[in-house]
Amino acid sequence: MRSRQSIPEMFATFLQWEADRFSGWVYDAKLRRSIQNCLTQLSETQHSETFWAIYWHKNWQNQPNSLAEGHLSAYLQETCYWAATRTIPQYASVQCKLSDCFQIAIAQLPKILKGCDPDQKASLKSYGNVAFANIIRDALRQKQEIDYCHDWALLLKLSRKRLQESLENAGLTEEIISCYLLAWKCFVDAYILSKSPKVRKLQKPDEDTWQTISQLYNQEGNPPQTPATLEKWLILSAKHARAYLYPVVSSLNLPKLGQADGELQDDLLDTTNESLLANLITEEETATRQNLQLEIQNILKDALTKLPPQAQQLLQLYYQEGLTQQQIAQQLQIQQYQVSRQLSKATESLLLTITKWSQEKTHISPTSHVVKHISAVLEEWLQNYFRNLPHSLQE
Repeated sequence: MRSRQSIPEMFATFLQWEADRFSGWVYDAKLRRSIQNCLTQLSETQHSETFWAIYWHKNWQNQPNSLAEGHLSAYLQETCYWAATRTIPQYASVQCKLSDCFQIAIAQLPKILKGCDPDQKASLKSYGNVAFANIIRDALRQKQEIDYCHDWALLLKLSRKRLQESLENAGLTEEIISCYLLAWKCFVDAYILSKSPKVRKLQKPDEDTWQTISQLYNQEGNPPQTPATLEKWLILSAKHARAYLYPVVSSLNLPKLGQADGELQDDLLDTTNESLLANLITEEETATRQNLQLEIQNILKDALTKLPPQAQQLLQLYYQEGLTQQQIAQQLQIQQYQVSRQLSKATESLLLTITKWSQEKTHISPTSHVVKHISAVLEEWLQNYFRNLPHSLQE
């Protein structure tokens, strides 16, 4: 993948897919005009990636669902892509395309923007890197479970609360939801009464079981229902549950319904706040952040040189050469668990160093939330540091 270099590219282009593979970057006309208009108001010294990431994030916090969300969606395209690329191999048994996982994650952008706290020193990219991977991981686990179950097994695995959420999400009336939930309860009770085998072996209820389900339902005082009606309700309940647990993700680049031209993304409002831009430029916050980031880099470089030579070699092979733990073990002729243990020990040492510095410098208590942010910053720094090192020489 060709990395984007200019600010307009970073904040106005989107991934183009071809046969589930990256094929290039495509400009969004509205976003391109927006970022270029903003750039004309600033001097060249202020055209930094970090500056614009902070600017658009603050703009979004003031006006969610604005044009700022489009710029941030463009900005995090690469981060989301690499998160999907790293996570999918962990679920080889799940048949899911890279582009699908990408769309699942990028669709959660508002949630990520809301959760990111720049005051904790984690950049939007580093936070997104962790958040996108977690979103994809959860989706794949869920899909693995749903794909494994047929309708009847899925209904037995569902809790009443989750099924009710699914039916409410489908927009059904309270009366219909009540009927469906009762049918589901009778279905579950009938299986318990019939002492059916394990969930994995459950099949569609037989005729006797349907009669039992119908009897249980009709005993509740509701209008009598036939087994065929109850079967229809249960199948619809399973359908709504699947749609709720594993929704189909729509891309912002999809064409508008019934229109030959235009995409869904075109409806994003152009509400760039000029006063916010002026205020942000005059703030000293950006300069302060840049100074802190430079100080963090120097501290990490110093801590890295103090690691044992073998630990430095492992980090180089892992982050610079892109080798897997198994490949590193084969190259160094050691066991994979030793590679994993030594890599964890090295990163933990660096994490401890930067956590102590953060506590002393910013007086922020190292809570689990703070450590999570710092860990994301460290991961991003290691990737960038070793990626920019000459392959023939380490500093």
